[in-house]
Amino acid sequence: MDLILRKDYIDRINEAFEALPIVVLIGARQVGKTSIMQSLDTSAFQASVMLIGQDTEVAEVFDRQSSLEMYLSATLGPSLDGLLMIDEFQFIPHVSTRLKLLVDKYPHLKVLCSGSSSLDIQRNVEESLAGRVRVIEVLSLSFREYLRFCDADQLRFLDLASNADAEPLLRRVQDRYQEYLVFGGLPRVALAVGAEQKISLLNDINKTYLMNDVRRYVANEHVVGFTRLLRLLSAGIGNLVNIDELCRHSQLTRNVVENYLTLLQQMYIIKLIEPFFSNKRKTITKMRKVYFCDLGLRNILNNTFNDMIYRTDSGAVFENEVLLELWRTVSPGDEVRYYRTQSGTEVDFVVTGPRHRVAVECKYSHYERPVSMAALSTFGREHNMDALWVANIDLTATHKGVRFIHGFNSSLILSPEPIAAD
Repeated sequence: MDLILRKDYIDRINEAFEALPIVVLIGARQVGKTSIMQSLDTSAFQASVMLIGQDTEVAEVFDRQSSLEMYLSATLGPSLDGLLMIDEFQFIPHVSTRLKLLVDKYPHLKVLCSGSSSLDIQRNVEESLAGRVRVIEVLSLSFREYLRFCDADQLRFLDLASNADAEPLLRRVQDRYQEYLVFGGLPRVALAVGAEQKISLLNDINKTYLMNDVRRYVANEHVVGFTRLLRLLSAGIGNLVNIDELCRHSQLTRNVVENYLTLLQQMYIIKLIEPFFSNKRKTITKMRKVYFCDLGLRNILNNTFNDMIYRTDSGAVFENEVLLELWRTVSPGDEVRYYRTQSGTEVDFVVTGPRHRVAVECKYSHYERPVSMAALSTFGREHNMDALWVANIDLTATHKGVRFIHGFNSSLILSPEPIAAD
């Protein structure tokens, strides 16, 4: 099967190599890091070699700096002018130190690594390779990438969403989007045909990743409680994380629950977002909200694969998907947060930083025409937002300074280009 290009990541890798010698792709298993490495155009390099970090022979090569340089000189030439790729590099002892010495000695060498996030990998990379490395988070497929994988013919219709005459053309896009909300964006799942195959794959990934890789960091006496914790989190997407409730229902101590929440974030299972506030006295809480990094994994944990129209959690699932699109497209230095006050005012997402001041509401609703969003508009005025958005099912329009956008186009919310409105 031909590799399907994830152009955004390829562009980010090439851009990083213009400034730095080392790029690390980091993210959960099965999100496509290896495929991204394999699809990189290596013709721009004099030579290239790809190593597998889990291979014991590769680990032996890295055991001594001299043997590593000798091995690479045989494949990349004596000046090591080329590209070294290492898949699952975290399995190699002392790899960060070896790479630091290599790139300092050989200025024409570029290194591309991938790693499934573990407890220490990102901290160790940033400490050992400071000033030499760019870490790129690889997430599951965006909806646009999902279409490119499973129904590329529909991509050309996405940009017609603001045209009322295009509604019949968008029905198939909407069908794919509903499928995407149920089964998520893991590449292998996207390529699978039919609900049964998709669910089987998600079940396999759940067993090999969550029940194996992640469980390696869970104490034996905590396994039952950890499983309960996962299910509680999967049932509570979009909600505030109440540590006391999680402790009570999982029967784990507070310290243990907090440690496992950190683990699940570092392993790219969940995403916790902090509250936004400009007035601490008005905000109701410092608690975080929880989302899952892939909806397919969330739904396999929650054992829920019904069509969205029949579900009681459709609004939460939709909100989770919009959060993921914002996370994929956020600019360096920007943060995604939520807003909630004691008076009951809520805004689902607030993106702030050097490039954006944007507030987003998520409504899993069908709008025939724009409606007033008083709370969002008030928040925008009080906090000097540059743009206000409402992600919804089927309306693109602008009303009193608030932009309505199809959920399947929510990746455009942080686009530098203005979005056309009705």
